[in-house]
Amino acid sequence: MVATYINCLTIILGSLIGLFMRSKIRSDIRNVIFASSGFVSLTIGMKMALTMESFLIMMLSLAFGGIIGFVLDFEGGILKIGVFFEKITSRKNPGHSEEFRIAESKNFAKGFLEASILFCAGAMTIVGAINAGLDGNYELILIKSVMDGFMAILFTAAYGIGVIFSVVTILVYQGGLTLAAGWIAPLMGEAGLAGISAVGGVLIMMIGLNLLGIKEFKTANFLPALLIVLILTAISPWFSEIYLSLIT
Repeated sequence: MVATYINCLTIILGSLIGLFMRSKIRSDIRNVIFASSGFVSLTIGMKMALTMESFLIMMLSLAFGGIIGFVLDFEGGILKIGVFFEKITSRKNPGHSEEFRIAESKNFAKGFLEASILFCAGAMTIVGAINAGLDGNYELILIKSVMDGFMAILFTAAYGIGVIFSVVTILVYQGGLTLAAGWIAPLMGEAGLAGISAVGGVLIMMIGLNLLGIKEFKTANFLPALLIVLILTAISPWFSEIYLSLIT
C-alpha cells in the first residue's frame, strides 16, 4: 500500500498546484488548458487502445459494457459521490451567482469522475498494484505517480478541486488490487491485462473528447466493459477451438 499512498500524495500535490493556477488564470486561458488536457488524454488513450489484438472483442466489450452501465446508471452514481464530496467541502460565497455555483458544482463532480477514470483505467495501475502486492516492487506505481501528478495539475486547472478527491477512488481500487494481488494475478493473464488496458484507453479517449467539447460521453457507463473484456478474452480460446473443430 506504500506505493498507493505515494501515488495519492503526488495527485494531491498536483491538484494543489492546479488549483493555484486555476485561481490565477482567465477563463479563456482555462479553455486552452481544457484543450491541452483533451489532446493529451486522446494521445494516451489511443496509444493504449491500439495494443488490442482483437477489435471484435473490444467492440463487444464496449457495447455490452455500455448497455449494462447505462441500465445501472454508473455515471449518475459516481457523479452523486462527487456531488456529496462537493457539498461537504464547499462554502457558499454570497458574491457568486446561482448559475456560477451550479457550474462549479458540475465541474467538481466531473473532475472527480474523469480524474478517477484517468488515474485507474490504465494497465500501469493494475500491473503496478499487482507487482507491489506480490513482491514489493514499487517501480511502476512510482512512475505512474509522477505522470498522475502532472495530469492532476492540468485536470485541476480545468475542472477545479474535485480532481483531488479522486485519491479516494485510487485508495479503494488500486489499494484493493495491491492487497488482493495474490489471487487476481493468475486470473488475468497477459491477454486479459492487454484487453483491460485497451478498453481503458478507449475510456480515456472519451474523456479527451469530453474535454475538447467535441461530444459529451457518459464515460463511467462504459466501466463494466473492463470486466466484460476480461471475460471475453478468457473464453475466446475456447470458442476458437470449437470453430476449428467444426471446420476440420
